[in-house]
Amino acid sequence: MHNLKKTRIRHTKGPFAMTVVYSFTGAAILASIIFSLLLFLSIDENPWMKVLFGALAVIFELGKFFAWYEFGERIARRHLLAAFSAFSFYSVLAAISIGGSIGGINSATNTAQRYVDVQQNKVAVFNLQIAALEKQIDLNNIAAEKYIELNRIATGVARIQKENALLRQDQVELAVQRDNLPVASQGSVFGLIGSLADGLNINATDAQLGLVVFLSVLLDLFAAFFVGLIGEELRFRRTVAGNQQKWRQQSSQQPSKVAENSPVTDNDMTIPRSEILFQKALDVLLKGDVRCTKKAIADKLAISAEEVDLIFFGLLEKGLVTRKANHHFSWQGEAV
Repeated sequence: MHNLKKTRIRHTKGPFAMTVVYSFTGAAILASIIFSLLLFLSIDENPWMKVLFGALAVIFELGKFFAWYEFGERIARRHLLAAFSAFSFYSVLAAISIGGSIGGINSATNTAQRYVDVQQNKVAVFNLQIAALEKQIDLNNIAAEKYIELNRIATGVARIQKENALLRQDQVELAVQRDNLPVASQGSVFGLIGSLADGLNINATDAQLGLVVFLSVLLDLFAAFFVGLIGEELRFRRTVAGNQQKWRQQSSQQPSKVAENSPVTDNDMTIPRSEILFQKALDVLLKGDVRCTKKAIADKLAISAEEVDLIFFGLLEKGLVTRKANHHFSWQGEAV
């Protein structure tokens, strides 16, 4: 028995995986475009200028991701100078995009913070009014004590008590109005900003800026990762399709009859020679009689280099072998 080491086989991604990848990529690109629009549209209030700046933001965003895709293509072709130019172009557009995202996220955060501040100010106003009424009641109580000392309970004290009752009623009404205000919930983002500020011993403004920058950069990296993933998958599929086409072309070019001096024979002359050789090579590899190399197969079957190439393209297409980085092949089947 001959045990062969198994390695992972690279397969094309299925429809579900590609649907998820395209969905995440589209969502990330759309979010990046929206945040850039928030910044570019605030540059000028003129409607025509808004349209122009908005179109510029969309062009920059789409151009940025295409530049990243082109960078991956040129790296795969080992065109380093061209890849450097594409990366430089991407870097400039990415810097603009990250700046736009920072401005957009910061604007949205500030808007939410302003709403919270307005609600808190309304509550503070009600508290001040209630406190002012409480002070007036305290002053009335002091005056009532003076009336008691002067034995004017029936006139002065009764009037003050009536006035205090009205003030207490106003306090209750103000408290009800205050409690009926919408709850100004700061949300988890503001809680996170506060926690960062406390943990890093910085003010809330610096913590908010740091969080906004981090989210903007993360959004750009997230989108770039999935764009690169799509590019890598498309390149792999092109490679597989090219190998399959080469296999078909070489198969069609092989003679349909076996040469007289060939050790490979078969009674049914309608079977192409390429299929006979492929099956025989598969048999010896499954039995572990030879190593998974072109030279070993050629020596075992006494065939030409072109026929060996044809056999290995077929094995690669069926996933029975994989090509290593050094262009050698690794057997993936089970030995018998």
